[in-house]
Amino acid sequence: MIHPPPREARGSDETHSNPRVGVTSQLRDPPALLRAMFDAAVVAADPLQRVPGFLPARPPGRVVVVGAGKASARMAQAVEQTWGGPLSGLVVTRYGHAVPCSWVEVVQAAHPVPDAAGERAARRILELVSGLSADDLVLALISGGGSALLALPAPGITLADKQAINTALLRSGASIAAMNMVRKHLSAIKGGRLAAAAFPAATVGLLISDVPGDDPAVIASGPTVAEPSTPAQALAVLAACNVPVPPVVREHLETTRGCPGPDDPRLARVTNHVIATPQQSLEAAAAVARQAGVTPVILSDSIEGESREVGIVLAGIARQVRRHGQPSPPPCVLLSSGETTVTVRGTGRGGRNVELALALALALRGAKDIHAIACDTDGVDGSEEVAGALIGPDTLRRGGQLGVDAAAALANNDGHSFFATLGNQVVTGPTLTNVNDFRAVLVT
Repeated sequence: MIHPPPREARGSDETHSNPRVGVTSQLRDPPALLRAMFDAAVVAADPLQRVPGFLPARPPGRVVVVGAGKASARMAQAVEQTWGGPLSGLVVTRYGHAVPCSWVEVVQAAHPVPDAAGERAARRILELVSGLSADDLVLALISGGGSALLALPAPGITLADKQAINTALLRSGASIAAMNMVRKHLSAIKGGRLAAAAFPAATVGLLISDVPGDDPAVIASGPTVAEPSTPAQALAVLAACNVPVPPVVREHLETTRGCPGPDDPRLARVTNHVIATPQQSLEAAAAVARQAGVTPVILSDSIEGESREVGIVLAGIARQVRRHGQPSPPPCVLLSSGETTVTVRGTGRGGRNVELALALALALRGAKDIHAIACDTDGVDGSEEVAGALIGPDTLRRGGQLGVDAAAALANNDGHSFFATLGNQVVTGPTLTNVNDFRAVLVT
């Protein structure tokens, strides 16, 4: 059973420098207003706010807390603050995203390419949920990044096999849904297998969505959700993306029965709640815009495609606002979320948000009164400890003055270096949540 999140969203009065001061005045400071909107989007998805309202009644037996993702440690902290003890369990999060917990062990591992620490943590999680009774409860705390962090290969497949395939998929431009389908069929814990291992105990999954459409089966590759796809479909994804397939992986996909399906009796006692979504964060950012006297237009919470192409489209919409006052006259901010992709062909470091921001700046060609921000809500764009970047009418000119060419940087997939030179990176550190990318294009 899957419950959608409630429609309410928490707004924020946050500004770049002080979360309680002077949002309205920020219309005179577009970068500060854009940053305030991004900060509000992040706060709206804070696990300390979202988790308590979704906790079930405590069971007569044991409570085992497990989880994976960039928000999982913060989610475990929220559980402890709400319930106290006794609890037991383990969550795995990205390096640098741990927070102190008293009852639940927090392990750190690599993302986006899995490592041995993630493999060990996933194996231990599977052991923790095995052998439970019908009186027990498994509380699964799942968020974006969990797919790479729950790195337990299926029998016969090595971690090195999964790392190579994951790296190739990341560089191929494959959608997150396609990547996660492959991950599920190469895993011993994803695609409903975690919940199946916990049976006959009840499993309650609390999910923070970082995927377009908020499909629980896609979030962290759905460790508590039935999987209708087949191994043959996963093999077809690898072929379509021109990913080399080791013989042992091909044999596994050609011979395995696949993941637990919707009719699997071991999933009969599973309930999943999506507790935070990109849409809620967009609504929180919209509230900040209104407070500043700016009309928000939420374009979509699920935009996909190549980052540079999405940047060009957003530039076209911004020009429509400036020239024709549609879909709203200025001052107006175009808000969107989703997960774009970067097909890395150059020698740069990728990063879908900086790539989108760079393409947007190039398409705008210095148009006055248009500023924008593009950031990942987890604080990490690609593999860089940078959330994203800000652009304005002077971005291209300043780049030229500083000796960096925007078009060359885009061709080389090197937006990170470009914005580092300009000093226009947005650096937050780990935000301890993850509801996908956030984009705001402000037309004043």
